[in-house]
Amino acid sequence: MYLIAGLGNPGKEYTGTRHNMGYSVITELAKRHDINASEQRMKTLYGKGRIGSERVILAEPLTYMNLSGESVCSMCEYFKVDPFSELIVIYDDISLAPGQIRVRPGGSAGGHNGMKSIIKMLGGEQFMRIRVGIGEKPKGWDLADYVLGRPSAEEQVLLADAFVRAADAVEMIISRGVEAAMNVYNAKSAGVKE
Repeated sequence: MYLIAGLGNPGKEYTGTRHNMGYSVITELAKRHDINASEQRMKTLYGKGRIGSERVILAEPLTYMNLSGESVCSMCEYFKVDPFSELIVIYDDISLAPGQIRVRPGGSAGGHNGMKSIIKMLGGEQFMRIRVGIGEKPKGWDLADYVLGRPSAEEQVLLADAFVRAADAVEMIISRGVEAAMNVYNAKSAGVKE
């Protein structure tokens, strides 16, 4: 069984913000696979279903970004998911251009507070993740204001495509493994500057 956790902040005021890219990919996966992600347990909104032949749990932590590890670790423990082979975390990344995605089998938090929380709670960083690029903050901007802001119309077009590709990447990780997904989805997208 895979736990697929999309990071974000709960509440209408955060809907559509740059920091909620993980939630947006979970919404895409839920729609594709007819999974009703409306159950609530352990500070998480989630739903169970299948992607291909594999059982999955689609999860949106409700702890707010900086405490994402509480939700993710509790879900891993409760559902007996091995975080180092069956967990996929999806989150925003300012070091990638808007619309870029990157699949990785592990690595550091890269300054992302949600990932810092998960790594600390799990006691390790070797779990699969998909980063969705939101671009660097403009010069002079506060980082929190930028990530909690809403993308421009141009960025929204790029991000809508990124949600589809990130969902495709999740499906490939599950069907063919993380290396296969890296080979396909880490290639540079046409028209997107790195």
